[in-house]
Formats: sequence, C-alpha cells, structure tokens
Amino acid sequence: MREVTKEDVLKALGNVVEPDLKGDIVSLNLISDIEIEDSKVTFTVKVKNPALHARKRMVEACEFALHRSVDKELKVDCTIIAQDKGSEKRSSPGKKAAPIVGKLPNIKNIIAVASGKGGVGKSTVTSNLAVGLAKKGYKVGLIDADIYGPSAPIMFDVQHAKPVGKEVDGKQLIVPVESYGVKLLSIGFFADVNQAVVWRGPMATKALTQMVFDADWGELDYLLLDLPPGTGDIHLTLVQSLPITGAVIVSTPQNIALADARKGVDMFQLDSINVPILGIVENMSWFTPEELPENKYYIFGKEGAKDLAVQLNIPLLAEIPLVQSVRESGDVGRPAILQEDTPVALAFKGMSDKVLEQIEWRNKNLSETKVVEVEYGEPKCST
Repeated sequence: MREVTKEDVLKALGNVVEPDLKGDIVSLNLISDIEIEDSKVTFTVKVKNPALHARKRMVEACEFALHRSVDKELKVDCTIIAQDKGSEKRSSPGKKAAPIVGKLPNIKNIIAVASGKGGVGKSTVTSNLAVGLAKKGYKVGLIDADIYGPSAPIMFDVQHAKPVGKEVDGKQLIVPVESYGVKLLSIGFFADVNQAVVWRGPMATKALTQMVFDADWGELDYLLLDLPPGTGDIHLTLVQSLPITGAVIVSTPQNIALADARKGVDMFQLDSINVPILGIVENMSWFTPEELPENKYYIFGKEGAKDLAVQLNIPLLAEIPLVQSVRESGDVGRPAILQEDTPVALAFKGMSDKVLEQIEWRNKNLSETKVVEVEYGEPKCST
C-alpha cells in the first residue's frame, strides 16, 4: 500500500456530498482532525442531520470514496458530529452550496436528449444521433446521464471498458472511452456489469458533474446528454451547471407517453429554465415485419407525436419505425444507423439532418442559454 497523504484524503472526500447542505464536505469545511498513521486514516465530519441513519450514511459514503479513490485496503475511522447552527450559517450561506458551473469553452453545442417516461427508446435515439453526427465528420461526445440505468456501454459495445486517468495542467482528468467515433462516459464504466447503482440524489448528481467537468473532452462540436426519464435531480443539476444549447424530446405515439413528453417539454420551456426545444422524435411509430417490408402496423397509435408537435409548435424531427434490427443492433453494440440504406438507418440519418438544421437555426436566431440557479427547490434564472 502506497503512502497516503492528507491531500489524497481531501481529494477523495471532495466527492462526498452533505445531502441537506447540497455541497461536498470539503468545500463546506465540514472535515477536521485528519490523522494518518500507517494504513489508517482518522477524521471528523460535521453533518446537519444528527439522526443515526444520517450519520451511518455519511460514514458509508466516506468509506466508499476513500476505498475507491485512495486504496481499498485503507482503514477508515470516521467520527460524525452534529453541525452547530452558527457554523451552518457560515458554511452554507443562502441555505445552499453554489453549484459547479462551467461553460466548457472547447464544446460548441450541448444537446440534452430527454423523455417524460422510460421505455420509449431515448438511449437508442441518443446513440444513433451521436453516431450519425460523427459519421458526418463532427467531433462528438456522449454522457450517459441515466445514472441508475446506464445503457451506453452496451449500445456501443464497450461494456467492459475502463476509462483511464490523465493529468492536464496539474489536474487529474478522466479520459472518455471512444467507439464509432464518439467519446463516451457513463457510470456503467465505473461499476461491474451486473452491479446496481444504489445512490441517493446528491451522490448521483455529484457523479454526473464529475463526468462533465472532470473529463478530458478536448474539442467537441456536439456533446449529447442522455438523460434519465422524468424531470428530477439530474435534469436540474444539468441546467444549473451547463448552458444547454437545446433539448430533443423522445416519445412513442400512445397517449400515456405523449402526456409525459408534454411535461418534459414544459420543464425545459419554464421561464426560469428556458432551454430551446429542438424538436420531438417519435420512436416505434409503426411495426414493419421483415417478411412484409411494405406493411405498416400502428401498434401504439398513429402520428401521436406529430399531433403533439403541432399543438406545441415544435418541430417533428423523425418518425422511427419499430423493426427487429433496432433491438438487435442495440443488443450487440452496433447502432442501427450503421446499417447502410435500410429504412431504419435512413430514418436515423434524416433525424440527424433535422437536428443539425434546428441547431443552426437556433444559434442564428436565439440568444445563448443561461445557466439556471436553483434555490429552495425552485429554479431561478441567473443574471
């Protein structure tokens, strides 16, 4: 076991979030009395919630961070004490910690791909859009922001890849995995293939901001964010942290999916968030059996997303058919857009073209998206 320094300990504990104060325990000055002797580190952490379950979670989070970032054999003796009210006011002005905010100057456009509900093929659309843009010669990155259900490693056939570290200007950065010309980061790279990610919201959002800001993305024309379903912590963290160029909404044609897609559009269009909607993609628009290639069966309803696009005055970017090859392509890690001249490949290529058109129009006609501040759970646009 190598020699452990105080800097090693603080760097690792900087990944631990105090859930009630919404910031990491190093930045909030909640750590004291660090002592290192042989293979053991001893320290004290202040927490806002003195309940036993909260103390236990903090100990587990500190142990996890140190074992993961320093040494899995390191013995950890963590004492948890309650934070006094005076120190709470000093370390947490405004009752919240400042979010990590960055413009990522080497990235020209950031596209969020979202859906109101799960199971509509959002990750399939994201992976094919990324590869479609890369095939056109653009520099593309993709962050699998679905922390609890990462699928990008499988869809790009890199589920066993492990990103390496690289020092840039004195800072240790993660080098994204590359596949089909797309740079990738996913929480799936940092967990065993069959391991569940069981994290509370603050830990999940911390992991996401690390993939955004602690990675060596280099120069990118497009960074795609594959968001989890719904409108929760991950979505707010992203609009807090990054100026999103635009959002793509994915839905299937049936009413229950469209109702949730409408909510997804509404979230991005809130005055306090104000992220432009690039358009909606209708996935599983119709079923075409392989033996009857000219037939279309509208299993989930017909033109539901098209009607919604008209109602909301947003573009319809594509109608993607439901064919067996899409599922097979995702399972073997080869996006369907790579199937030359098949109907589904042509549909995804058309979608990529429409997204590029909407990005060009958006950048010419709309002002730059502002990062959002969130206070007391309510989003508020920064000035």
